[in-house]
Amino acid sequence: MAIITLLTDSGESDHYVAAIKARILSVNPELNLIDISHKIAASDIAHGAYVLKSVFRDFPKGTVHLVGVDSSGNRDDAYLALQLEDHFFLGVDNGLFGLISDQHHQNVIDINSINPIQTTFAEKDILAPAAARLASGVAITTLGKALPDFRKMMNRQVKATKRIIAGHVLRVDNFGNLITNIVKQDFDILTKGRSYTIQFGGEKFRRIHTNYFQTEQGECFLIFNSLGLLEIGIYKGNASELLGLQYDSPVNVTFDE
Repeated sequence: MAIITLLTDSGESDHYVAAIKARILSVNPELNLIDISHKIAASDIAHGAYVLKSVFRDFPKGTVHLVGVDSSGNRDDAYLALQLEDHFFLGVDNGLFGLISDQHHQNVIDINSINPIQTTFAEKDILAPAAARLASGVAITTLGKALPDFRKMMNRQVKATKRIIAGHVLRVDNFGNLITNIVKQDFDILTKGRSYTIQFGGEKFRRIHTNYFQTEQGECFLIFNSLGLLEIGIYKGNASELLGLQYDSPVNVTFDE
């Protein structure tokens, strides 16, 4: 059964998500709809991109992902159907899709270029019908006019030398854990048996754990999570509140000579 995932900043207290689903199912009631999240902070492109990047590859190739984050966009933003890494994405060209993958796209289509629709609810009126058609087997190239590219934003990059990895917090999750942009692969290459110190918010640690419960309740842990990213937390507590760290706070790994 074809899959459409939904990722929006619409929340769960109004009718918006139900209306998007109803429009999809009115095109094809056999489609399988899966919610990723509807609690993305309003118009928070970085949050939406982080969540989508973290999970879209877990779905089968050919999955259609409807992304309704900051869907009003800017005045000249197009509504896109994007084929990338053998997945399909529907959303506004606001820069979010450029943050989820470094690979080159396979197709980019302006889905509102033929008989354009003016609407205040693009997720329902533009994105949902296109998503339903894609998931029903319609070729992406039939949905509108091809575009050469789409808008890309740049994530803040880790600075790495033989002596230091300078990263930052890219997400505070629902548990108050701090997800950084320090990647395990880079850490392993630069460590090579050397001792190290991880510094953040006035704290210094010289050990990385392999699971959350390797510390006592209320103590700090550092692990590389399932995404391969360095994560800082307080076991059974909120690291963001207790350590005073937020999005973009610096986290550095220094290596001994």
